Amino acid sequence: MKKTAIFLFLLTTLSCSTDIKKTQQKLDQNIASNYVQKVENGDISVEEENPYHLVDVQSLNANILIDLKYTGTDNFLGERLYYIIDKAYLQRDVAQRLSRVQEFLSKTHPGFRLLIYDALRPVSVQKKMWDALDTLPISQRVKFVSNPKNLSLHNLGAAIDLTIVNQQGLPLDMGAGFDDIRQIAYPSMEQSFLKSGQLSVQQIENRKILRTAMQSQSFRQLQTEWWHYNACSREEAKQKYTVIYNESQLKQINSKN
Repeated sequence: MKKTAIFLFLLTTLSCSTDIKKTQQKLDQNIASNYVQKVENGDISVEEENPYHLVDVQSLNANILIDLKYTGTDNFLGERLYYIIDKAYLQRDVAQRLSRVQEFLSKTHPGFRLLIYDALRPVSVQKKMWDALDTLPISQRVKFVSNPKNLSLHNLGAAIDLTIVNQQGLPLDMGAGFDDIRQIAYPSMEQSFLKSGQLSVQQIENRKILRTAMQSQSFRQLQTEWWHYNACSREEAKQKYTVIYNESQLKQINSKN
């Protein structure tokens, strides 16, 4: 009898927790929907046009370059995923830190510039990426794409995918390309691939140049992608920032930048 009561209690608790999450998600979506409607009706003033505190990174530092891979077909899906987003958007405080990373890089390696492959990413796009890798076990899939149910820091404007270009404007050789799901792209396995000769000393040194620059502003590298850096923990981001569910939330912001 006691075991049955405990089981029912746990079941009820889990159900309540799920309901709370669903309610919060609906509230966030309603906020986004109401915002878009106000924008379309012309009811929002210039000061209210960016309720998400997102900024175009290049508006803070023109030395930072962008090559958004999901605005075209040069990505692991081989298809265009962004139709409104054409700038690298981040939370203002995150973008300011990234600007300081470029300043650090310019001092330590004159002529080197950051090149952003992806920044803010709506949940709707996150789901497409997640579903595209459905042949992989979830334990492997989460090493490359965050489960959209749990959100990605990209969905909150608090993660960046990037590399470095040299004085000639050429990306540094990192030993593995962007969106490469092979283990050779894992920072955690660099020494193993160095010993096997599959990564060179120079390729690892190039990764370290990026890593050192990003760490100068406390960005945290994902250990399965040399190109991915987080500005903070997922829980911290959820408390500080608004989730972007789809590109329509950015329609007005994008047109003003």
